[in-house]
Amino acid sequence: MLDAKVIVIEPSDSQARTLETLLRFLDLQPVHVHNLEEFRRQKAESHDWLALIVGKETVAEHGRELVAEVRAMAVPLPLIYLSADGLPKVAESSGDLAWFHLDFPVKQRRLSAVLDQAQSIRKGHPTQPGAHRFRPSGTSRAMRAVHRLVEQVAPHDTNVLILGESGTGKEMVARHIHELSHRAGHPFVPVNCGAIPADLLESELFGHEKGAFTGALSTRLGRFEFAEGGTLFLDEIGDMSLQMQVKLLRVLQERTFERVGSNRTLRCNVRIIAATHRDLDTAIGSGRFREDLFYRLNVFPIQMPPLRERLEDLPVLIEHLVQRQVQIAGRRIKLDKQAMNCLARNPWPGNVRELSNLLERLSVLFPEQTVTADDLPERYRVRGAVGWAASGVRVPQSLAAVAAAEPCVAPAALIEESDALSVSEMLEIIGVEDTLAADSADSADAATGTVLPLGGIDLKNHMSAIEIGLIRKALHDADGTVAGAARLLNIRRTTLVEKLRKYRLSA
Repeated sequence: MLDAKVIVIEPSDSQARTLETLLRFLDLQPVHVHNLEEFRRQKAESHDWLALIVGKETVAEHGRELVAEVRAMAVPLPLIYLSADGLPKVAESSGDLAWFHLDFPVKQRRLSAVLDQAQSIRKGHPTQPGAHRFRPSGTSRAMRAVHRLVEQVAPHDTNVLILGESGTGKEMVARHIHELSHRAGHPFVPVNCGAIPADLLESELFGHEKGAFTGALSTRLGRFEFAEGGTLFLDEIGDMSLQMQVKLLRVLQERTFERVGSNRTLRCNVRIIAATHRDLDTAIGSGRFREDLFYRLNVFPIQMPPLRERLEDLPVLIEHLVQRQVQIAGRRIKLDKQAMNCLARNPWPGNVRELSNLLERLSVLFPEQTVTADDLPERYRVRGAVGWAASGVRVPQSLAAVAAAEPCVAPAALIEESDALSVSEMLEIIGVEDTLAADSADSADAATGTVLPLGGIDLKNHMSAIEIGLIRKALHDADGTVAGAARLLNIRRTTLVEKLRKYRLSA
């Protein structure tokens, strides 16, 4: 929030000075105006605001005019209301505007928390019409499929469920859907259902009235109200308690809810996008997730591929993440071919988030320098088999032998022709694909006989080879579509997705 502007509408110069002091302490730039007319002039001169702070007197006299002025802005500002009496009545009829309440005198810690929430809401708005700030990077087959699905579903208000491992960019996809939709001019409000205690999540989502429970000192709007007209992103929905799942299901069905401590029904107009890294089929089977809620959310599923299954996107991702570091901190780095090859041979259990954290670390250690393989942390210098084995992925014996003998040297094709490579071609360059195929072929040959070999057989690998072969054949017959292959195999689509992930297969 460094140097962000906050506009303060306050007739009293002494109260305004107190607020200005607090805002400057938070590294913010306060702009004080005395009345609505001065606000109009400031609004015409600049659009780069984080939030609007307004006192009880101004809202009492000019509340409806203020709401109209804020709603007329290209990107409406979050409003922070100073009063000891909770939110004003005009807030309830202001549609999709985001309101926050602050008691006066203002406490610095509370002001900082409210401004953080305001910044989160502001981030949900594209900076200009048509701007694609959140389009996930990548030109691999898997990411092209994701982009196609996003573009197909974005214009509709259909519920979307984004599946994928942690760090694959599920929130980025959710934000991209929002910015491509007709709701782009309204808030994008994220909620991490796994990070909020179960007993507080209801208040967080639906809000509460003053006195609803111990500590509820004022009325508070929930995330559904903040997201009015826009998109509510429910991250880690698989971690939500069963009690809250019932309440969420009702909201999805009826589009109505009540704040905690209130019996007044409120209507909501929000689009729901949910995400999880958990296997919801398994959670349903064990009674930890409601099947009816799953079907409500899973109208349009999008599966995010892990980074290890789209290694050809690595150069594009690195360039994007390095450029982001330049914009944020002014630090640029370059990677030489040996360093690139070492990174290409890693399994990336933390996916794109892990890659982003690594590049940020390197930009701090080696600003404006070329990073070599020797500069990488030790875990990334370990070539091939050791790195993959550490991730739990089975590595063929032949690859382990090569890994012990060869240094981290990048083939020229990996760097110069990376945009044109498929996952199979990338793995072939690295030396994984052929040995994996050979292992599978050997197991498949054994599967054709009815006599147990003299030396015995590894039944687990034998059955896995049969399953892999059938999955590959079904995908081939279904022209690479997961849903079609699942029908041929008579299993759920989500079950097939889990098996593709288990065997590191691509659709």
